[in-house]
Amino acid sequence: MKEYLHFRAGSSAIEIIRGKGLQQDDIDIIAGAAGGPKWLVLSRIDRALFGEFLKERKRPLFLIGSSIGAWRFAAVTQKNPVLAIERFEERYIRQSYSAKPSPEEVSAESMRILEAYLGKAAAYEVLSHPYLRLNIFTDRSHGVLNSHSVKRLTAGLGAAALLNFFSRKAMTLFFTRTLFYDRRTLPPFFDMDDFPTDKAAFTPENLKAALMASGSIPAVMRGVENIPGAAEGIYRDGGMIDYHIDIPFKSKGLVLYPHFFGRIVPGWFDKYVPWHKPASHEKTLLVYPSPEFVESLPLKKIPDRKDLYLFAGKDKERIEYWNAVTERCKRLEDDFLEAVNSGSIKKRVQEYK
Repeated sequence: MKEYLHFRAGSSAIEIIRGKGLQQDDIDIIAGAAGGPKWLVLSRIDRALFGEFLKERKRPLFLIGSSIGAWRFAAVTQKNPVLAIERFEERYIRQSYSAKPSPEEVSAESMRILEAYLGKAAAYEVLSHPYLRLNIFTDRSHGVLNSHSVKRLTAGLGAAALLNFFSRKAMTLFFTRTLFYDRRTLPPFFDMDDFPTDKAAFTPENLKAALMASGSIPAVMRGVENIPGAAEGIYRDGGMIDYHIDIPFKSKGLVLYPHFFGRIVPGWFDKYVPWHKPASHEKTLLVYPSPEFVESLPLKKIPDRKDLYLFAGKDKERIEYWNAVTERCKRLEDDFLEAVNSGSIKKRVQEYK
């Protein structure tokens, strides 16, 4: 069988995997990055993970995501994860906007996507899942960013990008990270100390608002105000601080990280600051499409937010393109299951440095 995935593991994780492969009980945490439409290349891996590989799981397994990673995990924590993923994917692909959408329009369409797969009953399913424990990041805005004015937000984001150039800690001048968590079992990273972090427990009443906030890109979408159970303020995209979930996981077991590519970028603005290196990920297993597989995709790339501009006014063509990508990614699902079920992952895994 042709190999379409790469497996990269930190120094501790690689010893475990080379010794006995990937066992579902060895995983303590699964991480989900921000990245908008990039998630479409992971929807098939999510099916494999939560519909097949983890179906016999008993003890708590902690999910931590921001932005689209949080939205993915709101699907997989439902009673029928594969059906929820399918509903999410189908409605996400069909999103549509006017020529120059306002933040209010983008937020309204995003809410329609969220409601397509997360109804009232589903919210209760998420928070009563037998073993999955949902955790997500949002960022509460400060100062000039504590506004709905696009002009103020644009100026504030420019200042944040400039100061982040010198230090990631400067993000605390603009945002306070907020962790929404499942109160039934506290995650290993609950007391993380890399950034000041507020905490708020999920309830059926605040789940949808928190998810909406986690994906609310500043100046593109309207922030979410005063989420029940959390501090007052305007909440925005958790990816501003936690773009690729580069946190002290404090995990005894493995951190499984299905990702878009083979590198971890700490915060949103760190895409432009290559010397802001991620922390040690010695217990992390990174799973991502090979460059050769990406090259085989339509347009030879992973879908991204630029597609909404590239195909502006051509929704039919974009929908066909995104559907073609997700269909091609069935190969990733099959490759993942073959690697873990056959044990070939023991030979395929390489060290993540």
